[in-house]
Amino acid sequence: MGTITLTAAIPKLRPPPCHEPSICEEPHKWQLGVLFTGLALLAIGAGGIRPCNIAFGADQFNTRTEKGKAHLESFFNWWYFSFTVALLIALTGVVYIQTNISWVIGFAIPTACLTFSIIIFLIGRHTYIMKKPQGSIFIDMVKVINASIRKSKVNLREGNHSFYNIPPKDEQLESQMSQFVMKDRFKCLDKAAVIISSSELDSDGMALNSWRLCSLQQVEQLKCLVGILPVWFSAIGCFVVIDQQNTFGILQAIQMNESVGNFKIPPAWMGITSMIALSLWIFIYQRLYLPKSRKIMKKDTRIQMKEKIRIGIVMSFLCMVAAGLVEKKRRERALRHGTLVSPLSIGYLLPQFVLSGLTEAFAAVAIMEFFTVRMPESMRSVAGAVFFLSLSCASYLSSLIVNIIHSATSRSGKSPWLGGHDLNKNRLDYYYYMIATLGAVNFLYYSFFASKYVSSPRVASNTTAAEENLHSGSRIISNEPNTRDVEKGLETRNS
Repeated sequence: MGTITLTAAIPKLRPPPCHEPSICEEPHKWQLGVLFTGLALLAIGAGGIRPCNIAFGADQFNTRTEKGKAHLESFFNWWYFSFTVALLIALTGVVYIQTNISWVIGFAIPTACLTFSIIIFLIGRHTYIMKKPQGSIFIDMVKVINASIRKSKVNLREGNHSFYNIPPKDEQLESQMSQFVMKDRFKCLDKAAVIISSSELDSDGMALNSWRLCSLQQVEQLKCLVGILPVWFSAIGCFVVIDQQNTFGILQAIQMNESVGNFKIPPAWMGITSMIALSLWIFIYQRLYLPKSRKIMKKDTRIQMKEKIRIGIVMSFLCMVAAGLVEKKRRERALRHGTLVSPLSIGYLLPQFVLSGLTEAFAAVAIMEFFTVRMPESMRSVAGAVFFLSLSCASYLSSLIVNIIHSATSRSGKSPWLGGHDLNKNRLDYYYYMIATLGAVNFLYYSFFASKYVSSPRVASNTTAAEENLHSGSRIISNEPNTRDVEKGLETRNS
């Protein structure tokens, strides 16, 4: 932000003003280099901050207690609330200053905010709970895949196989991951931790080649990442709907009557209604619904994560249906009057933008929470990155769908559904109905398949874990040294 602010403040870092609207000097390559350097630093900084501040915030809560779990859920809600409020301020106040007062001041404001945030972060550095780095998660995942492929011929159903398991070096991590009860999914990956012969271990019982023998913790980390993929695909389908309002929803507003009663609403402001709806729901849920319901029901009445995602998907479907109905009415009124701008009030767009905001309030917040709590604590930054990656993939998927539909409908000889500068010549309502159909398919996919994966790993006591193992066929993964088990398993196998 500092580099971009300098490009606006120092005249030599940008081309001179245009003499006429059509006569402008092109910038020098070194001037573009400075600008692109600032934009690249912004991308790198955002890529580091966004996933890691969610993970770092989650590390401050003790999720092994009910109070800690409740506080963690509130943290996700308030994080998304503050994120949305910041966007509201940026898209209204800061943009107004940039376009009407000064670009230098407009860029200096977020630069000053970032400087202030660094100061706040450093002031609290002695109070944070900071987890020690445990190595690269991604290298461990590659090792597990490599080891499981090398041992693909191992039959887990035959014989008493011994699994390689080592205690964490860090005492804090050992207390956090003392015992996990994991379901028997993706068992083919377990082969990476099978000890075939004693030659794979050294005298201290450690693996001689980590690319051939991996620990159960490494295997379970990869399983956790694979286990969230069904929900990740459902999240992409849900976020595609949110992306539509930021593009075609604004185009609808441009070709509608901007008056709502005695007020005129700029089309670009319609996206703000989604953010307001999101912020209001989070505030109502945290400050009104939870305290009142807890007081009346005498128990915690939080909406379950699985139900939040389901409600969000339903909202996404209703959003597209509402958008299609409004677009049909807008287009008919415009064609009837023979004008580019339909006489239909821009206020008719409010339901679809509000539903888009509620989709984000329910689905996006719950999915972000799911990714974070479903992963081990050592993978929380990965969970944050996966969440923002789903938003990016939704945008790319939306662009791909638009290009395919435009190409397919242009061949028929009629007006394409999408394309051009006049929505009155398109059939945007058909496109909305098609996205709504994808939303319905996503709902069925989530309800009958992906929702089965929406469960958090639990840390259990010995008794609870044993009971779980007996009744549900789960495996207990302990971090205690298992040298005796390894020796016993090898003796049994050799005999």
